[in-house]
Amino acid sequence: MTTVSTTQTLSSQTGAAIVTGASRGIGRAIALRLAADGFAVTVNYASRSDDADQAVAEIAAAGGRAIAVKADVSLPADAARLFDETAQAFGGVDVLVNNAGIMTMLPIANADPGAVQREFAVNLMGSFNTMQQAANRLRDGGRIINFSTSAIALALPGYGPYTATKAAVEMLTRVLAKELKGRAITVNAVAPGPVETELFTAGKTDEQIRFLAGLNPFGRLGQPEDIAAVVAFLAGPEAGWVNGQVLRANGGMA
Repeated sequence: MTTVSTTQTLSSQTGAAIVTGASRGIGRAIALRLAADGFAVTVNYASRSDDADQAVAEIAAAGGRAIAVKADVSLPADAARLFDETAQAFGGVDVLVNNAGIMTMLPIANADPGAVQREFAVNLMGSFNTMQQAANRLRDGGRIINFSTSAIALALPGYGPYTATKAAVEMLTRVLAKELKGRAITVNAVAPGPVETELFTAGKTDEQIRFLAGLNPFGRLGQPEDIAAVVAFLAGPEAGWVNGQVLRANGGMA
């Protein structure tokens, strides 16, 4: 059996990366960081074309390569097209970062079924659809980096559907890492704690935000760049022996 060297595959970091939900927040920070590290980047977005174009322009201004691709990853056909357009632009795909997600406070007793279904569609099926594409189309030695949440450990009221989707993503991460045996593709997940983004602050009071920021020993919210640094490590050559794991990037919250 031929062994694929991840060091040879990704040491120069000149491959192509797809970052879903990359028009703003954590996804945007990841796209900029991977581009700075030498990857050609596909900035995926669902609705914010102006933000996505600005991210592409910023990458280009810094000497990097990037394209913006509109795709709703909860739809299998869109997920396939996302990979098609990336391969056409850059010759293949080496890294998938499954960042796209939504977070809605949905108490179980009175949660709107439609809102719950949408959360599962984007967070779980969106990740599944792109993971399925990556399993069949990623070049050997590649990287799949999913997103979970450290909120799983807290089991806070109102987070039931959201944490359920992310717990499922963690299990898919572990299983796919084993199913890709023999291809030197690593599959890991990052589980941030509270990060100061529009997604996190929406619908929360100042008191709630202060409470959540105080759950870690640093007493602050994480920043998108904190999470981008963890993703950059997992996407790079030095993480070749990290596989099937969940990295809880939360400042020590849990």
